[in-house]
Amino acid sequence: MTEQATGVPRPQPRARTGGAQPQPVTVEHVTGAQSLIRSLEEVGVDTVFGIPGGAILPAYDPMMDSSRVRHVLVRHEQGAGHAATGYAQATGKVGVCMATSGPGATNLVTPIADANMDSVPLVAITGQVASAAIGTDAFQEADICGITMPITKHNYLVTDPADIPRVIAEAFHIASTGRPGPVLVDISKDALQARTTFSWPPTADLPGYRPVTKPHTKQIREAARLIAESRRPVLYVGGGVLKAGATAELKTLAELTGAPVTTTLMALGAFPDSHPQHLGMPGMHGTVAAVTALQKADLIVALGARFDDRVTGKLDSFAPHAKVVHADIDPAEIGKNRTADVPIVGDAREVIADLIVAVRGEHEAGRVGDYTEWWGLLNRWRETYPLGYDLPEDGSLSPQQVIERIGALAPENTIFTAGVGQHQMWAAHFIDYEKPATWLNSGGLGTMGYAVPAALGAKAGVPDHTVWAIDGDGCFQMTNQELVTAALNGIPIKVAIINNGALGMVRQWQTLFYNQRYSNTVLHSGPGTETDPEAKGTRVPDFVKLAEAMGCVGIRCEDPAQLDAVIEKANSINDRPVVVDFIVHEDAMVWPMVAAGTSNDEVMAARGVRPDFGDGDD
Repeated sequence: MTEQATGVPRPQPRARTGGAQPQPVTVEHVTGAQSLIRSLEEVGVDTVFGIPGGAILPAYDPMMDSSRVRHVLVRHEQGAGHAATGYAQATGKVGVCMATSGPGATNLVTPIADANMDSVPLVAITGQVASAAIGTDAFQEADICGITMPITKHNYLVTDPADIPRVIAEAFHIASTGRPGPVLVDISKDALQARTTFSWPPTADLPGYRPVTKPHTKQIREAARLIAESRRPVLYVGGGVLKAGATAELKTLAELTGAPVTTTLMALGAFPDSHPQHLGMPGMHGTVAAVTALQKADLIVALGARFDDRVTGKLDSFAPHAKVVHADIDPAEIGKNRTADVPIVGDAREVIADLIVAVRGEHEAGRVGDYTEWWGLLNRWRETYPLGYDLPEDGSLSPQQVIERIGALAPENTIFTAGVGQHQMWAAHFIDYEKPATWLNSGGLGTMGYAVPAALGAKAGVPDHTVWAIDGDGCFQMTNQELVTAALNGIPIKVAIINNGALGMVRQWQTLFYNQRYSNTVLHSGPGTETDPEAKGTRVPDFVKLAEAMGCVGIRCEDPAQLDAVIEKANSINDRPVVVDFIVHEDAMVWPMVAAGTSNDEVMAARGVRPDFGDGDD
């Protein structure tokens, strides 16, 4: 069955190729604001997330006349940015957010940085003070181009309304081609108000921007030769495979070579979790089999991955005996952290398709890798050290069990978003991801507060899919105001609060590395009493009441016997958002774990348990 046949949205191509060319359009005597909205329509924008304010206000007036651009009024600009990211990740299209100057623009900095780290196609449009006032410290002035220069793929300051169509066309092209990323377009208020002529299509002016998508044939042949000669290969798959829409090609390559596959946090769903060649997620909290396979490999074929620190652990001890084939659309990533024996610059889909042809050529010449011994080791490791968890002895809810059951009971093609922390790792481990675009996450920046607005954006982009946000009580309190946005805009997301009353991952580190000194990680306790000042008070806030106050259905679950019934009730409500407050045991921990700054050789399967790899150490 193809990806398109499953009903899961396939990422859109990074650049338009072929097809009918747009008919030229010229409209005289329009404002820059009208030109902006018309330009957004021409590049195919259907949804914008944002909040109006003084400098961007001229752009909001023509929105009332546009039937093709839906504006979703969020409650905080950070929510607009994360919603645009969730929209982009779920649909494969460019996400769009909008804010005013000064604090409105600076509130977009976190989601822009988040999109930059995770290569998400995003266009952020901000208003700026009038061009004559730029540099005078005018009211609500901030140099947002300067502020975001390190975290955008490119940015623009527009002061001439005639430039708006060209800039918008270029911004969307840059955001969605090559290595996707965020582009900021800052437009002065007078440029939005001035009269101009709208002309489409504009002439792009990007002489230095030429992303390489087609890999070099010689490098492909060398990679195929190494795959055939290796005895312990691993396909190390990153988010670039999803961005390129290359999951079908990946499955063909994996089955053709017979090599094991690891998928990073950002690549979950790129290769079916249920596939016998899938070892799981590598890295700090990866499966023992995936972490160890990379450590013991003699060849790593990295596809759209960047050898980040959470995967490699202590870099100079990572995969000491492995040769590296590194394929990436961004040449700056190749050799940045780990030297590549075979560097390949190109789009992951093009690279994998060419690798399939080259590997078949090796097979036809009688050069086929024998991985029998390797699979013997891998299977022993994953059978001996599988993912698992213990149920609390006091009969309270296990957070892992909650997340596992949400995944098991979710309708087909459900999209899951997650915040950052323990619940994020449990969602990565205990929900099965069989298809692309079903797991949305803040991987590189690790942004608390991502889940709820990203779920909002995903549901706005693919309204026919169920969307669950798996959030912690810490993350949830950063952006939960966007539940109001969801309720008022008819976007019925579902939110699971994994409520352990603490900043769970920080508490885990305090347990393991700070002698259980829990400094400033308790979230839920109200004040004690005069006679017992240490006593825990009531939970503050009451998430059920808070959800109801924001126009959502609020449900609380504390009893494991009611778990499935509560989840099924949440799944059955589709006319408004649902928030389920799952009260879980506070001492649950995420395992496996590689402590920060240590070698992946020191992976712990559980607290104090170091795996015995036997002859896998050779």
